Amino acid sequence: MTGRWEDAMGAYVLGFHDIDKTLLPLVGGKGANLGELTAVEGARVPPGFCVTTEAYRAVVESDGTVAGLIDGLSGLRADDRGGVAEAAARLRTAVETLPVPPEIESDILRHLGELGDGPWAVRSSATAEDLPSSSFAGQQDTYLNVSGAQAVLASVRRCWASLFTDRAVAYRIKSGFDHRAVRVSVVVQRMVFPEAAGIMFTADPVTGNRKVVSIDAGFGLGEAFVSGVANADNYRVRAGEIIARNVVTQTVELRPSPDGGTEERAIEPARRHVQTLTDEQIVRLERLGRRIERHFGRPQDIEWGLVEGDFQILQSRPVTTLYPVPPVSDGKNHVFMSYGHRQMMTDAFKPLGLSVFALLHDRLGRSAGTVSGGRFYKDVSPELSSPWARAVTLKSLGQVDVLMANALRQVLTRKDFMRDLAHGKTEMLNFGEGGLLSMGRQYLKLSGSDDAGVVPELIAENDRTVEELRRGIAGKSGDELFAYILDDHDVLARLTFDPRSVAAAFVGIQAVNWVDKHMKTWLGVENAADAIARSADHNVVAAMGLDLLDVADAIRPYPEVIEHLERAGRDTLLTGLDGLEGGPEAREAIEGYLRAYGMHCSGDIDITRTRWSEDPAQLVPLLLGNVRNYAPGERARKVERGRAEAERTVADLLERLQALPGGERKAKKAARRMSLIRHFIGYREYSKHALLQRYELYKQALLAEAGRLAGRGVVREPEDVFFLSFDEFREVARTGRLDHALIEERRAAFEEYRKLTPPRVITSEGEVISGEYDTGALPAGALAGIAVSSGVVEGRARIVLSMDEAAVEEGDILVTVFTDPSWSPLFVSVKGVVMEVGGVMTHGAVVAREYGLPAVVGVENATQLIKDGQLIRLNGTEGYVELL
Repeated sequence: MTGRWEDAMGAYVLGFHDIDKTLLPLVGGKGANLGELTAVEGARVPPGFCVTTEAYRAVVESDGTVAGLIDGLSGLRADDRGGVAEAAARLRTAVETLPVPPEIESDILRHLGELGDGPWAVRSSATAEDLPSSSFAGQQDTYLNVSGAQAVLASVRRCWASLFTDRAVAYRIKSGFDHRAVRVSVVVQRMVFPEAAGIMFTADPVTGNRKVVSIDAGFGLGEAFVSGVANADNYRVRAGEIIARNVVTQTVELRPSPDGGTEERAIEPARRHVQTLTDEQIVRLERLGRRIERHFGRPQDIEWGLVEGDFQILQSRPVTTLYPVPPVSDGKNHVFMSYGHRQMMTDAFKPLGLSVFALLHDRLGRSAGTVSGGRFYKDVSPELSSPWARAVTLKSLGQVDVLMANALRQVLTRKDFMRDLAHGKTEMLNFGEGGLLSMGRQYLKLSGSDDAGVVPELIAENDRTVEELRRGIAGKSGDELFAYILDDHDVLARLTFDPRSVAAAFVGIQAVNWVDKHMKTWLGVENAADAIARSADHNVVAAMGLDLLDVADAIRPYPEVIEHLERAGRDTLLTGLDGLEGGPEAREAIEGYLRAYGMHCSGDIDITRTRWSEDPAQLVPLLLGNVRNYAPGERARKVERGRAEAERTVADLLERLQALPGGERKAKKAARRMSLIRHFIGYREYSKHALLQRYELYKQALLAEAGRLAGRGVVREPEDVFFLSFDEFREVARTGRLDHALIEERRAAFEEYRKLTPPRVITSEGEVISGEYDTGALPAGALAGIAVSSGVVEGRARIVLSMDEAAVEEGDILVTVFTDPSWSPLFVSVKGVVMEVGGVMTHGAVVAREYGLPAVVGVENATQLIKDGQLIRLNGTEGYVELL
């Protein structure tokens, strides 16, 4: 098929056998796939041809009136239904009345003549349609049972015009596609009239399992059930065995109309309850689907028809919604767990971010995980195959993400799958959370101390090494810079797994668990540690939100400063303060905050994400919200209220314990654990802050190196290096050579990955395993989750998907996918938190408890099921959300 592009350039019509995937710009996704199908052994494709995008360009784009109408679409919004409908109608009318030049018309008629009599199916094939990254399904039109040359020509014009249906125009606006960047080819194919037809997915579209083929089948033309007119049988097949079938009652089928087009006909009673395909036909169709899948190299969505006992393939397109399967090579079953759900970062990473984050794990002799879909997945097969490691893993996950733990428990019930589960050495022996906790306990046992002074010492030691890094990395460039960053990871690894640091983090967690358990057992008090942890020592994440209240105090008295912040952008926010009344004071406050916390941002474990220090405008919505919602001095009041509540809670619990049998002993034990909470629970958040302090310095140096490469013309722009791994970046800096096509390929892949929803658990078969809650005790209609911070509140739901749109008011309930420490300033302004991802000990839960906010996490699809502005009731004690 080499050289077809050169041969096809300028052609107005191409037969299927002259087409392959390289001609996609000429024939669109549907046309390219039909051309490829003709090369698949055993795939019978009804003959036909494509009227190319060259014909569309020559007829439609060359017309001045139409071109002006297309340009007029650029100012429309996707939600402006009236404007979209009016503009699209004008365009369609203009296109449908365009004359087809004689040379194009004669070429179409010649191909029709070569194929013999019709009738024909005429379908649009857009250049952004049926692609791996976007299906554009149903955006353009199809005309069936078209008879006669003039009717075909009219249908071709209507297909061109269907590029401007209301739904297609709105879809492109919403998806960010340039209206001129999408052209349309038209597929003209001999119409077949099958006894049965349907859709076959070569991977289960519900579970994602790549080893299961799902077949929908119904009598007559497949458009009947694609459009929802009729029901279809469903068969699920695995390796030649039908593992499930659902045979429906069919009362209506779609058949060709004598006058052209199609019509609905009633199915005679004797066929209404009959299985559409025989078992032999089902298995035969599965084998054909696997051949087609192998040709295209990925799971396919295949349209088929059964004609005189033989299968005709009408179309094949990639399934665009499946999450990529982490690669395996041993032929065994594997189970993969999302690392991002544990780290509260489910977004896709860029390649540089992936590789830099993996450096620390490499230094520790462990793996950050397998990369799939731009995210890390850990193979937990060794843990699941080991009885002791399995128990520790499930217990640990219960603190982080209950749905993930429940999903793994579901895997364990599948005996056939578990029988062939891969074994291996678990990393938990060295660095699993159980091992870390053991290390922390051992340290405390040896030291015999819970001295609160250890945390300030650890923070001071980290700050000292950060200053050494700041001085040492200054001026480094080229290979020396990359070597220096690698060497500094040894320092980072030493700090991260210093036994004292491990102890300080995990002892606080252990104390919380002990207090919650024993106060419930002894006194019937639920979640007692929540109040005890308020205004605890050394909580950098809590301080991050509270300190922004002080910045608000600095700007509140100055209207000019506030007006400037409302309109300022990334490059003008700080410099524009000069000369304003109160500008110097505001700038000093903002810059002080950035020195302390500017290394943070949403998704901050990806080093390529834009830090607050790079774009302080990200903080403006939060800062202005604080100005509107609070009076001066709110930080001190919040801290004092939290400390007073904690002290009252401790005193009350200890007094009640004293009154119990054995109360003095119980109170003494409880007092020690409560002291540990006050001194140590805040430090749990510090290790990530320490990592980000270094990431900020690494990034500044790496971007400076990228700027030098851009100055020499090696990269087109500095941010191109984000699509290289750390080692690839180092090699480009050394050699001055870069494959720009690789950058564009990686950029396109990232855009595809970021649209995917990462599963918590996925198997090597591609099956997505979703854990479930026991919802039996919940109010009817409530959304289940995990209670992580007690209390019940009602309020307006505010859906926030990114920090730059975080316009909340006091009394709102935050509803989001996940939060990391950078979201803490937002917590100051809300009265409750709902998250799709998280557990009892994840960042958002810890900060919610610190601020005294009721919170529920692990509420699946909360940002879709709850509408922005809707009144909701959040029960952070029992773990659910009610829609009011």
